Amino acid sequence: MAQGIGTRAKPWVLKTPSGQSEFMAWRDEAAGPPALVVQVGKTELRYQLRCLDDLAKMLNAHGDWMPLGSADEQKPAAEGTVEAWARAPGNPVKGWYGLKKGLRGRFANYVPPVMEVLGLAEVEHNAKNNRMRTIG
Repeated sequence: MAQGIGTRAKPWVLKTPSGQSEFMAWRDEAAGPPALVVQVGKTELRYQLRCLDDLAKMLNAHGDWMPLGSADEQKPAAEGTVEAWARAPGNPVKGWYGLKKGLRGRFANYVPPVMEVLGLAEVEHNAKNNRMRTIG
C-alpha cells in the first residue's frame, strides 16, 4: 500500500503503473486552480485537481478497461486512451488537465496510481500496455 496521506507534508509515495519509477503526489487545494502535484525526482508536474473526479466519471461511463497510453506532452497520445482523453477538447476542461507548459503530458502515468490509492479505480501493473477501469 502507498505511504502518505496526500498532503505536501505527508505525500503519497507511489509507483508508476509499470512499477519502474517511484514518485510522490499530493493535493494542493489552495492553488489556483486546485492542483494534483506530482514530484518525480526534482521535476514537479501539476494537473487540475478536478481530474480525479472527471476521470472517475469518464471511466464509469466507458464501463470497461481503458488503455493508459501515457505520452510526453510533445508526443501524440494514442486514440482511445486515458492520455488522449486528458488532452481532448471534448473533456470537461476542454483540453489539457496538465498545468505546466512543457510538462502537461504523462497524465496516464501519474494520475491512475493516485486514483488507485483513493479507491476510485483499478490499474494494471504490467511492464507496459497497462489499462485502468472504474471500481464500482
